[in-house]
Amino acid sequence: MICPLGTDRHSSFAAALAARSAVQMAPAGLVPRLPHLLLAPAPEPEPLLDKKYAGLDRATQFALVAAQEAMADAGMAVPPADPTRFGVFVGIGFGGAQTVDSLYTRYFDTLHDPAQAHKNPTVMHPLSVPRMMANAAAALVSMRYGLRGQSSTYSVACASSAVAVGDAMRAIRHGYLDAAVVIGTEAMLSPGSLMAWNALRVMAKPDAADPARSCRPFAADRSGFVLGEGAAALVLESAAHAQSRQAPVQAEVAGYGCSSDAQHMTAPSVQGQVSAMQQALREAGMEASQVQYLNAHGTATDAGDVTETESIRAVFGAAADRLAVSSTKAVHGHLIGAGGALEFALSIMAMNSGSLPPTAHLDQADPRCDLDYLPLHARHGCHVDAVMSNSFAFGGSNAALLARRYAP
Repeated sequence: MICPLGTDRHSSFAAALAARSAVQMAPAGLVPRLPHLLLAPAPEPEPLLDKKYAGLDRATQFALVAAQEAMADAGMAVPPADPTRFGVFVGIGFGGAQTVDSLYTRYFDTLHDPAQAHKNPTVMHPLSVPRMMANAAAALVSMRYGLRGQSSTYSVACASSAVAVGDAMRAIRHGYLDAAVVIGTEAMLSPGSLMAWNALRVMAKPDAADPARSCRPFAADRSGFVLGEGAAALVLESAAHAQSRQAPVQAEVAGYGCSSDAQHMTAPSVQGQVSAMQQALREAGMEASQVQYLNAHGTATDAGDVTETESIRAVFGAAADRLAVSSTKAVHGHLIGAGGALEFALSIMAMNSGSLPPTAHLDQADPRCDLDYLPLHARHGCHVDAVMSNSFAFGGSNAALLARRYAP
């Protein structure tokens, strides 16, 4: 991981457990006419990479940093023994956002600044298109590690990297690949993107006492989410492939569900969310009561949090009151295309550690959000055999991922 919480998975998970929020006011002048914008920035990726990657779009740099940690953590040989059987799956909401914004800025600054009248505003860097392509991250990761298997990029808004995980799992399960690195990445903390998101009226209002507390999923006084940035990566492989190289296995990706609401571009649907969660459980051959922790989509929007609460109750039934649920977006913000991979990875770390990250800033829950949302403080010493992570996107795309302890 490289995300608003830290530069690797251990520091990020520790910050999530401590409810240490990375939410802050946007820098003065970023969007001059929107002085109340909040964001959750990640650490700079460039110092963690070779200098040859300095010119890439920020989202691609994040992807390379996360993949670097995941491949090392998995103990993968580079290049792998059979590179044609090793794939790359990437989820991203808006590929090349920083590059696109800089192109427009340079064009209009050059066009309207008398001091630059001698310059041609249409002259841009010749590699602008390769840098802004949505599949740039997948291409660079593939080249860096010599991975010659399937390379796929998914842009399904907030469900992008959850879908990438699910499809990578199925590509391995159906025998097309032995392994894959799956990455969610996003870097759209740029003026153009922030203005567009602000226009949707889903962004949190700054907390008057402490901006870091501005994102409050499931709280009675919630006002929306905060955009974050960064990346998370996971290495998936078949059980046979892992056993053959005596790999350090973190978990089994046991189930995946994906559905479409087919009703509204921005309003969530209980029916669609229920379908995704039920599919994941069916694929895993599990009952809902066998899941002990769920990382909710939990965007801190009025309709979103209530709808997800209703969906979880519909799927888990009587077991819903025994289910621990939290939204870590309260501290790392909404990473859009990277959110699914980040939150699924945090869920797996929660399962393995027995420590469940809280829903920060949840001083008073909305009565309509009546699950065990782990308010304010982490819960330690928990025995967890299975976890679920939800990612629900604008456009009506829903994805649910299920992981359980690995049993050879």
